[in-house]
Amino acid sequence: MTKQEKNDVIEVLKGKFSQYNNFYITDTESLTVAQVTSLRSHCFDKQVEMKVAKNTLIKKALESIDAEKYAGVFDSLHQVTALMFSENPKEPALILAGFRKESKGEKPVLKAAFINGDVFVGDNQLKALTQIKTKNELIGEIIGLLQAPIQRVLGALQNKDAAKEVVPETVAEVAPVAEVVVEVASPAVEEAPVAESKAEETPEA
Repeated sequence: MTKQEKNDVIEVLKGKFSQYNNFYITDTESLTVAQVTSLRSHCFDKQVEMKVAKNTLIKKALESIDAEKYAGVFDSLHQVTALMFSENPKEPALILAGFRKESKGEKPVLKAAFINGDVFVGDNQLKALTQIKTKNELIGEIIGLLQAPIQRVLGALQNKDAAKEVVPETVAEVAPVAEVVVEVASPAVEEAPVAESKAEETPEA
């Protein structure tokens, strides 16, 4: 590979690292050509970009962008390296886990993953990475949490409205009874003048 070709590869890698906030560093050594082709096909189906490159060129590309930011992955740049770029932080992990299950093997090996600024080192991180919440999943959970109190408030308001509907019906049923009570009480009030008349007819001593 000429110097110009190396520079071209570095520029391509810089573009990918700048474009994606998530990338996986895997070891594809000992995989057959057929297996690598199959892995690429899986990546393509899930909109994950896979690129095989020399470790020295990968490191130069990362250093030229921000050496401090990517320092955590430098020690993982050894042996054969295949990079997996994805907008979805857990999609490459799901592909790797599924590929292993399908091939009944332990390859490719996860060397490191860079997820939105966080670095996960080692193959033992693969299972945890398959369970990462995506941005949309987190937003969905937050919306669910926000909607729960609103649903309770709406439920309370609906119950309150139902209670208001019962009150007029109750008043309508009680009103006729109240009128009867008033009618019964009225004659007692009219008898009072009779007592006064008798008092006037009493002769003076």
